[in-house]
Amino acid sequence: MSAFETKVLLATDGSPESGRAARVATELSSKVGPEMHLVYVEPTPSVYGIPERAVYAPDTQNHLEEVEHYAQERLGEEAAKIRNYGGQVAAVHPKVGRPDAEIVGLAEELDAGLVIVGSYGFGYFKRVLLGSVSDSVVRHAHTSVLVVRGEAHRLPGRVLLAIDGSREAHLATRAAVEVAGAAGSELHVLSVLETAQLFPQMPYPGFEAWETSGTAEEAEQQARQLLSRVSERIGAEGSTVEESHLAVGKPDKEIVRLAGELDADIVVLGSRGLGAVGRVLLGSVSDSVVRHAWCSVLVVRGEDRG
Repeated sequence: MSAFETKVLLATDGSPESGRAARVATELSSKVGPEMHLVYVEPTPSVYGIPERAVYAPDTQNHLEEVEHYAQERLGEEAAKIRNYGGQVAAVHPKVGRPDAEIVGLAEELDAGLVIVGSYGFGYFKRVLLGSVSDSVVRHAHTSVLVVRGEAHRLPGRVLLAIDGSREAHLATRAAVEVAGAAGSELHVLSVLETAQLFPQMPYPGFEAWETSGTAEEAEQQARQLLSRVSERIGAEGSTVEESHLAVGKPDKEIVRLAGELDADIVVLGSRGLGAVGRVLLGSVSDSVVRHAWCSVLVVRGEDRG
């Protein structure tokens, strides 16, 4: 069975970013097999101002039918584009409200295995300060989320899988193998030795300091064994690891750094099974990678999602 189960939910807003997401979703759906659902959310006014695309004023809520009709028209246009790409749309879902909340709610209602969203190409500081719909969907969705970023209009040519030995990382491995196999992609695997676990009150000490620590040697041996086991598992599933990588430092920073060095097209990683409140308050490695990576990011969650 597909790592993405039976349904893919593609969120679109007509932007170039969502257009790239649509092409990736079409290719993934056609090669991996899940049916595709399409959602368009016409935003309601908020305390941050009326969205540029809003077709109604805050004091004319009785025009809700007109707004829903507008959303339906946009969906028709986006569905036609997907069909031109060679894809099939199982159903369209016009919505009115807060885009992130509507997308997350519909994904749960459909029991979708994957949500695909585009991400605006904000620079580093804007992503950190403002966040985005994609950030919020990653944080709150109970399912896997693919945030499409960059110029690619097709499935990736280079995949970076980040692992840590957790169940979520095991699920991410399955997803990475499936994506790489569908696209004929080069697959790299990364394990990060997190310095905070051994030196909680110290900054990253560098490899030289690690070499003098027996504890660090044990941790490095375990990490290399993990990389070896994952590579064997991937090989048993008929795929090949191009290269295994071991890094030391903060996991999110090391994942983003290596993705840049490799010029990766997509990072695949698991998300720990925190509940919604825990994800909002604590954040996670996956949240940080989504915000800081310059390529697409697939955050994988399993059935027991907390």
